[in-house]
Amino acid sequence: MKATFGAGCFWHVEDILVKTKGVTSTAVGYIGGQLPNPTYEDVCTDKTGHAEAVEVEFNPDEISYEELLDVFWHNHNPTTLNRQGPDIGNQYRSAIFYHDEKQKEIAEKSKKSLDSSKSFRDPIVTQIVPAAKFYKAEEYHQKYFKKHGF
Repeated sequence: MKATFGAGCFWHVEDILVKTKGVTSTAVGYIGGQLPNPTYEDVCTDKTGHAEAVEVEFNPDEISYEELLDVFWHNHNPTTLNRQGPDIGNQYRSAIFYHDEKQKEIAEKSKKSLDSSKSFRDPIVTQIVPAAKFYKAEEYHQKYFKKHGF
């Protein structure tokens, strides 16, 4: 099965997800914008509408979509709009890109539950939107932390 998440710089997000039991593959890329075949330089202008994101293939017999959402929620700040740490811009937004109505329903329920729990001081601003075309990022971005020994 497939899941796609935006949670700031895709290097960090991919590094966490690739180490998650049940995740069979990851790819970093760009999603949710209007420019076809964007490059990293295009997306960094903050004018294409794309988010840096990680597309995940996972084995639902080993990890559920709900469990993946839990990893997503607890490894970034879903209360900051278009920002994660020092990274600022629309491309760093917190977003769940759902692939079917069941994922949408699960994501919305998860967000509502987490927001109600007051786990975060501020309201969650994470977008829950349909997955659009995913453009795989340049090869040097793939498995960046692993390649560079982080």
